[in-house]
Amino acid sequence: MIFVTGPMFSGKRTCICSLLGWTESDLEQRCAAEVQELAGGGRSPEELAVQLSGCEVVTASETGCGIVPIQREERDKREAAGRLACLLAEEADTVIRVCCGIPQLLKGEWPCRSN
Repeated sequence: MIFVTGPMFSGKRTCICSLLGWTESDLEQRCAAEVQELAGGGRSPEELAVQLSGCEVVTASETGCGIVPIQREERDKREAAGRLACLLAEEADTVIRVCCGIPQLLKGEWPCRSN
């Protein structure tokens, strides 16, 4: 599994398509996108990580920067999203962080284009 993370709107989708030679259609079919939204929805981060580890590519936006929410529910959701990202990065063969459209390899090897 390839795990791609980074700030929202940082170019994760474009990066994946470029690195793997995918079209937007390929991306929609083969990538579990923005999985941080699943966190805190009743399933544990561990359950979600096991489920998502079977995906070819998984993306998540970073949620740990900025102002800490006042509401307990929002803080718990943010904590669960961060925990999920840690578990996915641990399980992934390759981890890439994209910031300002620039990919940075954190773990593994650069994926080959699959044309």
